[in-house]
Amino acid sequence: MNDKINLNYLENYAHDISEKICSEYFGTKKYMSGQEIIQLTPSSQVNFMVIKTLFEKWNEEMEKMKSNPYFDYKDIAVSEALKEFMNVLSRAIKIEHTHFLPLLEVAVIDTVLLALDPMVYFWGEIEKCKGDSPHGHLKASKKYIKWHEELLNELMEKGGHGDAEVYKKSLSDSYQQLQEKLASPTVLLESLAQALPIDWEQLVPEVGEPKTSTSAEEEQSQDNADEDQAEMADSQEKVEVSLESGSLAAQEGGIDPALAWARFESEQSGVLKGSISSMDEGVAINQRFMFTKKLFDSNPDLMGHALKSIDECDSFVEAIELVNKRYVTRLDWDKDSDEVMEFLQLIYRKFDEK
Repeated sequence: MNDKINLNYLENYAHDISEKICSEYFGTKKYMSGQEIIQLTPSSQVNFMVIKTLFEKWNEEMEKMKSNPYFDYKDIAVSEALKEFMNVLSRAIKIEHTHFLPLLEVAVIDTVLLALDPMVYFWGEIEKCKGDSPHGHLKASKKYIKWHEELLNELMEKGGHGDAEVYKKSLSDSYQQLQEKLASPTVLLESLAQALPIDWEQLVPEVGEPKTSTSAEEEQSQDNADEDQAEMADSQEKVEVSLESGSLAAQEGGIDPALAWARFESEQSGVLKGSISSMDEGVAINQRFMFTKKLFDSNPDLMGHALKSIDECDSFVEAIELVNKRYVTRLDWDKDSDEVMEFLQLIYRKFDEK
């Protein structure tokens, strides 16, 4: 699906529906059990996504335990004992409200993403493997992923036991081959919408029909436009002063850091929501896929290095100069594209000062 997902709306929707479901359940009970998770929401895929997250948490704990150098975790008896322990533990799931709510929110986001854009979702699953072969992870996840099974099977068959890069290439090929056969997102998410209706015009803005403005709305829109124009004129004046001083002069063919800062500083929309401690923290799953494909020649390692390098900068201007020097011209970025604007917004959120 090529339509752009409104991540702000998706996060708010996931929070609202999770709050609603948890309030209804924990109003009479203190703990959530494994059996009750399976039957929790009208969407079985959401329920299985919660179990999938718990399974992944277990694996993370096992990896930490296996890093202990004093014991042989490859021993057959130890391996069998761990499997039995996991089986016993899975029958003793016991989660309180405060711990369950974030699990459910993630499950809802993953479910909606899987329905709307399975390529982005599976790209994220491949990324979890951190360079190792994704075969084992995807094989274990199959029991929890109930949608687009043909795409997942085709991906695993083509990827075999290759590394993450092989799987990303296989994903692209498989998606192109099966794209027209994939189930409709509205059909897949119909059961979830029973619990809380989905505003499709908000979730995927390109899908919605443009609304007809009333005269009052047009007047208000014009007033807002006049205010925005005045603010931008003020910002532009500040930028011109900065440029005359020479301290923020843009590199030839690059992005002007002063203009970029002024643009984001003047924005009053909800696009920029708070500062981030690191670039990697601020990148959402679908943005990670988009940036890698559109800005970094489909090379996730190149993007990862870029994010780390930007984190090491001391200011917004230094970060933009780094981006200009290493990426804008060399990778032929379209400086006015949505992808570049979103990437610059992340840099803006990373730094408090120019």
